[in-house]
Amino acid sequence: MVASSEARRGAHDQAALDEIELAGELMIAATASPEERLAPERIDQVLLEHGQDDDARDAGEDAGSSAETVPGDAPGTDVGSV
Repeated sequence: MVASSEARRGAHDQAALDEIELAGELMIAATASPEERLAPERIDQVLLEHGQDDDARDAGEDAGSSAETVPGDAPGTDVGSV
């Protein structure tokens, strides 16, 4: 039960961090804009770029997690000696 609540907390933490990062990117774009308000097209562009960055990062994580680990392959994990 504890692992489940910890996993949920981690997911909420990641969602909060993603929102903070996105808000920061929008603030940077707004600050760099010569206009008083950020145009909806520019907001869309920032959101799309953020989504593409997430997709690229996720693809990299997926590629890294596809390697199989076999007990005893890593140093100090020899299951034959007790």
